[in-house]
Amino acid sequence: MTDLRPTSYELSEPAVAPKLPGEVVVCDCIEELVERMSSDLLAHSLNCWRAFGDFHMAVSGGSTPAPFYRHLMIDPICRGIPWKKTHLWCVDERRVSVTDEKSNWRMISEHFADHSGIPRSQQHPMDAISDHVEHDYAKALRSALEWRERGQDRLDYVLLGLGADGHTASLFPHSPALMEENRLIRINSGPTVVPPDRVTMTLPLINSARFVAVMVTGEGKQSIVQRLAANGHAPVEALPIRGVRPVGGTLCWYLDRAACTPHA
Repeated sequence: MTDLRPTSYELSEPAVAPKLPGEVVVCDCIEELVERMSSDLLAHSLNCWRAFGDFHMAVSGGSTPAPFYRHLMIDPICRGIPWKKTHLWCVDERRVSVTDEKSNWRMISEHFADHSGIPRSQQHPMDAISDHVEHDYAKALRSALEWRERGQDRLDYVLLGLGADGHTASLFPHSPALMEENRLIRINSGPTVVPPDRVTMTLPLINSARFVAVMVTGEGKQSIVQRLAANGHAPVEALPIRGVRPVGGTLCWYLDRAACTPHA
């Protein structure tokens, strides 16, 4: 005899957005997350292009943003982003050649930049092995933005990641570049910096941006997300991501369900 009783399904609890500074967006899966990020990027880039005539975005390397970059290249809606008027900058880089397999720019190029339609003259990799990279990259930034009205001469969009130790960009806990107050770009080294040495945008530059996005995905990030949510006053030296506080800009966290817990 056939059992006609209704099948019982276990319903998972919805992920609760952790208490983090700024706006927090939580999606069930990476696919939904990158769709939301792409939609927000499209709207923001168009607003900046209409206001200033161009759009300046700085992006990070690593495995976390790779699905986002791929989505930008395959979603027809993302063709509306003003790529021809976009300047692409690098948040941080290892002190290796851009052709090295460890190079962030190589990853960014292969997944995104080479296929985006951004003119080569508007793509700005870091010459990370140069002893003058701090000066040269800061000069390039100022030169590209100096024609804007004072106060608007800042990055429009910065995409950051989050390490399990709380680092972001290449600003590692208790590292020299973390407490920089004046320079826009710093070479960073020391015992807490994962080798090889790095070049990174500093907190003053990141915090001057119009929109800062922090992308966090995967179960491996649950612990650091919980730590950040529970330690709202943790010192920046211990948790560098705590130093990301845009001045006159928006901070938005993008997390997938796996990076959260039902009772985050």
